[in-house]
Amino acid sequence: MQAEQTRYSVPDWGVGELWTRGDLVLAHEFLFDADAGYVPRALRTGPPKGAHAPPTSTVPADSRHMGDGFVPSGRRDAGVATRLTARLIEARNQDGRLDPDDVTRRLSSFLAGNDARFDDVPLDLASSTPFQHAVAASLREIARGEVVSYGELAAISGYPGAARAVGTFCARNRFMFLLPCHRVVGADGLGGYGSAGVGVKRRLLALEGIVL
Repeated sequence: MQAEQTRYSVPDWGVGELWTRGDLVLAHEFLFDADAGYVPRALRTGPPKGAHAPPTSTVPADSRHMGDGFVPSGRRDAGVATRLTARLIEARNQDGRLDPDDVTRRLSSFLAGNDARFDDVPLDLASSTPFQHAVAASLREIARGEVVSYGELAAISGYPGAARAVGTFCARNRFMFLLPCHRVVGADGLGGYGSAGVGVKRRLLALEGIVL
């Protein structure tokens, strides 16, 4: 089955690319315009490297919620256990297939400042390691208006001390917004946001009521 690309634009933000195949999202990228604090680059002509499509969706492993003492404003209780559940209904159309238009509508709504949810959108994680599965699962549990540190996310995912590896995972995240890496911050500051830059990260967090 051939990968399908759905492009959409959001005023004052830029252009998004959603790559899907069957019932899976292979990748989602967003090319921010200059008004969003980022100079756009050329759109891809194919899905990002590393995107695969297994016969069935892959659900990341459950994760434990553990704190490392960093509890910034907007952070949920670090003692609450988290569990990723396979909620794959609303992102599918009446034929039971993934509906890319529904996903892009929700992405546009998210950038408009609404509390859009993506934890039911099935992602292609076939080539991910157990560590990457665990981090992805924990990321999907971070709600709008909440932030965690890189070290805390590592501990939540069952890999205490792996803050640097979490930072690498976020920098290479090919599911922008669907895995909300903008909600992961440094222990003493904003932290990076890949090639998009800290200006975009700050604006995304401000959209959710977090000022750092």
